[in-house]
Amino acid sequence: MNDNELVNLTKEERKNHILKEINLHTRVSFETLSAKLSVSEDTIRRDINELESESLLIKVKGGAMTKAYHHSSSNPTYAGEAKQIIAQKTLGLLHDGMVLLIGGGTTIREFIRLIPNDLNLTIFTVTVLSAVELLDKPNVKTIMIGGSISSYSQMCVSGDVYNQLANIKADLLILGTNALDIEGGFSDSDWETVQVKKAMIQASEKTAILTISEKLDTVLKMKIANLSEVNYVVTEVGADHEKLKSYKKAVPDLVFI
Repeated sequence: MNDNELVNLTKEERKNHILKEINLHTRVSFETLSAKLSVSEDTIRRDINELESESLLIKVKGGAMTKAYHHSSSNPTYAGEAKQIIAQKTLGLLHDGMVLLIGGGTTIREFIRLIPNDLNLTIFTVTVLSAVELLDKPNVKTIMIGGSISSYSQMCVSGDVYNQLANIKADLLILGTNALDIEGGFSDSDWETVQVKKAMIQASEKTAILTISEKLDTVLKMKIANLSEVNYVVTEVGADHEKLKSYKKAVPDLVFI
């Protein structure tokens, strides 16, 4: 559905599109949905209140979040099979003794679950849920980078985080993303989250972005980095897939897995 077709939707069509956007991007702000659907933020809030009352999403400050991302959720993950493929592919970037820095999200959760129990790793994370998942890995030393927690991204985002990140240099940063585009780079909708992810890139030798291919060619309002600052993009499709050709041409040094 293109932008022109998003005007004058019925209420049910609009709510279905809100759910699709939230499942795809994990979290979406009232402002973003209002602009995309050409309705007021008050209308979006009413729709989201109804969707929450139907137990289809979770309201967060300034927007809404997919139920599958919540720590207590038993809801199936959106594009779960694709995310499992991505997680499996990401394992190929690991070797014994590495120091990793990781974010959070449903794809990262799948990746953590697949880390072999006999692999020795040191993993820094700014995300509480990732740290808890890592506790099941007997040979992973988990180091939580702490501070105040964003209700938007569930990442630690306070000043202490920047101080701690400035003192490490991980071999590899592994991040999910809410949007990825040739011109727009990878992006998000929350200022604090964007700033922490920028600092995470600086704290790492290399960066891998994990994303389902459905998020390609989408842009959110705040850029985290250009694709030239990323080393690897891991998707569920093959490296020679049609969707990736324009990216390879635009950023020849970027490795698709």
